[in-house]
Amino acid sequence: MNNITAAAPVLTIDHMSAAFKTRRGSVEALSDINLQLQAGEILALVGESGAGKSLTSSCVNGLLPRNCSITSGEIRLNGKRIDRLGTRAMEKIRGAEIGTVFQDPLTSLNPLFTVCEQIVRTLKAHRVMTREAAEAEALRLLEEVGIPAARQRLHCYPHEFSGGMRQRVVIAMALALRPGLIIADEPTTALDVSIQAQILDLLRRLSREHGSSVILVTHDMGVVAETADRVAVLYAGRIVETGPVADVLLKPAHPYTKGLLAAIPSLERKVERLPQIPGAMPSMHAVPQGCAFHPRCPVATDACMAERPAFFSAGERLVACLHAGEIR
Repeated sequence: MNNITAAAPVLTIDHMSAAFKTRRGSVEALSDINLQLQAGEILALVGESGAGKSLTSSCVNGLLPRNCSITSGEIRLNGKRIDRLGTRAMEKIRGAEIGTVFQDPLTSLNPLFTVCEQIVRTLKAHRVMTREAAEAEALRLLEEVGIPAARQRLHCYPHEFSGGMRQRVVIAMALALRPGLIIADEPTTALDVSIQAQILDLLRRLSREHGSSVILVTHDMGVVAETADRVAVLYAGRIVETGPVADVLLKPAHPYTKGLLAAIPSLERKVERLPQIPGAMPSMHAVPQGCAFHPRCPVATDACMAERPAFFSAGERLVACLHAGEIR
């Protein structure tokens, strides 16, 4: 993991909320999100499906669905506010200042163009350079991300690469313009375990060498432990716990975080059945009053049903739980 020094944050998300327009009216999907990301830091966003992880990252890179918008708060990238920028302004920022690695590389790569052509187009869209220089840079990038025989494969099409190699190509494209921020949205979900480890090692190494900050969206706590510096746990569109990875994973303070960690299989103990969190994530239309987690929480009280918890400070961590100080 990277050694992070105190400095002005690369990314600041300040009291951000987002909502979808539906037939039933406006439905809040994210509520009061506050995050900071330092240079060279890897921040993991974790939680079950529907927690708001990918939507948070989509707010940052401006790739929201048409019926979704940021309703309050602000996002600043290197001190510049970006949440109110128009489509063309955000297109200039994407690639140049924000690189994105999606879950399925086939959604990022055009099957009609060679990987060389796609990297070259990315470069020339933001830089003034000759075709020859762009192709040389494309080759260097493919070599940097570990594509075997990169020179011979430079003019291959995406379907000629394996899933892991395609993801390396996508990472090369994300790094092409040396962005200060990379968003990796479930980048290893579609890959087998051995290839997952290689891709995560690659992201971690490139973050360290380039000084790029990374938002890593995942549901896998093992990935968080191996890759991230800090972690933010989301539930029903709200952050419930955030802090350094070692603190959160070794001594979780929120009941939801504890439940996620308890469900991970262990080589040290043999059990017939893994613990699970009862119930399911509420839909956006039916988020409970008070603490959204209280219907599933083993320590919930009447106060949890009535009062939305403020953040409790526990060292370098923040925990949104009325009982955070009591949980061990």
